Amino acid sequence: MRLWGKLWKDNRMLRDTVAVEDSDDTRTHKIFHALDQICYEFDLGKPIWLDTAIAEFKRHSKARFYQDSFIEEIEFDYLEIQILEE
Repeated sequence: MRLWGKLWKDNRMLRDTVAVEDSDDTRTHKIFHALDQICYEFDLGKPIWLDTAIAEFKRHSKARFYQDSFIEEIEFDYLEIQILEE
């Protein structure tokens, strides 16, 4: 599985990275592990999965995490994750 993580501010992509998760875990665990890799690379705390992010991810295999999903203050508008390949 490949998960694409992007940081956005003022409708511009600041940074992006792709996390690869090749374990034999479940799909959910692969997503969590890949998100952990993305947050580590961007030096971010792990975001909280709010109901809106969960629903969006189920529908489109893409989710956005805004300030309300993070405990600390963020320097960007949102973190977007998207599945590139399963």
